[in-house]
Amino acid sequence: MKIGFIGLGNMASAMIGGMLKQQIVTKEEIFGAEKFPQAAQKAKDKLGIDVTSSNKEVAARADVLFLAIKPNVLPTVLEEISDVLRKDTIVVSIVAGKSLAFIAEGLKSNAHKLVRCMPNTPALVLEGCTGVCANENVSTQEMEQVLSLLSSFGLAEEVPEKLMDAVVGVSGSSPAYVFLFIEAMADAAVAAGMPRAQAYRFASQAVLGSAKMVLETGKHPGELKDMVCSPGGTTIDAVKVLEEKGLRAAVMGAMEACIDKSKRL
Repeated sequence: MKIGFIGLGNMASAMIGGMLKQQIVTKEEIFGAEKFPQAAQKAKDKLGIDVTSSNKEVAARADVLFLAIKPNVLPTVLEEISDVLRKDTIVVSIVAGKSLAFIAEGLKSNAHKLVRCMPNTPALVLEGCTGVCANENVSTQEMEQVLSLLSSFGLAEEVPEKLMDAVVGVSGSSPAYVFLFIEAMADAAVAAGMPRAQAYRFASQAVLGSAKMVLETGKHPGELKDMVCSPGGTTIDAVKVLEEKGLRAAVMGAMEACIDKSKRL
């Protein structure tokens, strides 16, 4: 299986790194196109893959082609590769806000096998979360093949395309919200006298462990919260302040803004 990437930025590098680390494919089976010399050299040095500046070359060779580019350059790239792309190539877009119909229109054909997905930056540490949808030309077996590739760097699940903007809000952009939360907790620990490096470790591990409890116990987050809130204890006082300050409403409002922006892209 030949896997091509158009765009070799941080997200593409994280995805490729996961595939190689999990031995889904070999570095000889992956190649990419990158217009910026510095990014191209970084991909060569870090990943050991073949890199070219030609989008057409990569599109023509690939059995699975990942589009890992910015939304504003997608129309140009689709126009560029439309005449060399084979109908049996599976095209996987990670471009935010661009629908399967938009990609098909850019390729001037409804016959292509198209997949749209939204990974997130924790893919860098093999803990990514990716929502995936496909058009009717992609078979069940082909979808399983794509999910296998995407699962090499974290959780990958199929969702209806109408929920892809929600995926952007709940997982694509949400690491930024979590990083803010970790930073705020660490700042408070520093104010209480803890060294900053240690404060980051404690806050980060608390978030990691809490998330793992949700995933592995299957319990409702509210139930897990109640397990920490002892009667008359310290935690319930902290929770009271968070509720007074509108933590839930702030998070929901932030996600709504994120989702709305995704719809406008």
